[in-house]
Amino acid sequence: MIATTHTLSLTGTDTAYPCTEDDTVLRAALRAGIGFPYECNVGSCGNCKFELIEGAVDMAWAQAPGWREKDKLNQRFLGCQSHVKGNCVIKFNPKDHYVPPHRPQRVQATLVSRRRITHDISEFSFQLATPLAFEPGQYALLYLPGITGARAYSMSNTADGSGQWQLQVRRTPAGVGTAALFDQVQVGQTLTLDGPYGMAYLRRAVPRDILCLAGGSGLAPMISIARAVMTDPNMAGVKLDFVYGGRTAQDVCGEDMLRALPGWGERLHFHPSISPAPEGGSVAPWTGAVGFVHEVAKELFAEQLPSKEIYFAGPPPMAMALQRMLLQAKVPFGQVHFDQFY
Repeated sequence: MIATTHTLSLTGTDTAYPCTEDDTVLRAALRAGIGFPYECNVGSCGNCKFELIEGAVDMAWAQAPGWREKDKLNQRFLGCQSHVKGNCVIKFNPKDHYVPPHRPQRVQATLVSRRRITHDISEFSFQLATPLAFEPGQYALLYLPGITGARAYSMSNTADGSGQWQLQVRRTPAGVGTAALFDQVQVGQTLTLDGPYGMAYLRRAVPRDILCLAGGSGLAPMISIARAVMTDPNMAGVKLDFVYGGRTAQDVCGEDMLRALPGWGERLHFHPSISPAPEGGSVAPWTGAVGFVHEVAKELFAEQLPSKEIYFAGPPPMAMALQRMLLQAKVPFGQVHFDQFY
């Protein structure tokens, strides 16, 4: 069955774009090349709100954390959760910064392999029916069988024209999405991928040295960026430092992937760390750095931080601590890149 297409008009402008009933207001705008502001793309952050002037929409997830009671009273909706019921007039402020470098598409993708990285992180390689380009650091939305709504996972490889997207995913306790991916999806099974999305992608034209900071499955987009930097002849003069934080020694990963890249030990350096032990506890047999990612980065680079282009990905507490530290270190806002997830 082909979904009905309606027209969304941006009030006060000549801008209009098509949106099918099975798409969302946000993603349809990005597919049309319109810079609709967003971050998480799954209903949590609230950064994709728009005002409904005329028409009607349905919210796919009425309990989305990013949708507050005052929004409902003021006819404000989440672009990533809103499905149109007919032609609509809406209001939001398009920004050039959010114009996608590659317009996202929905495509069938077959799981061709899976590889264990740590006790709770695995890499899932999908072959797309139609090869699509993406920028290092971007993510995709994966639709899983029996699960309502999409899950956002970052690519760890670089786009080489083969149409393969590798997603590194951490199994989360009580996570229904990761449980379905780890326990139900089999090699050879075909799912729907939608992408690419995300604003924390590699800025290739920037000549500054790079600092990648990661924790948990935030490894994936940072590995993608490192792979791109180390193999791009136009970035041969750029140095990259990679700080990865694990809760314990068994959580630390990524060094083998970085060691396989040209420039290892010269332009590319890896700085692993683990979280401090609980009071009275021990971090044995770990002999490396002990501290949270923001603490290790500050100790290692201190006054160098404002001169670097900084990318990071990881759990929310890590992201918030990094933002505070980088602000205190007076790193220019335009040199810091991350996608906000919850």
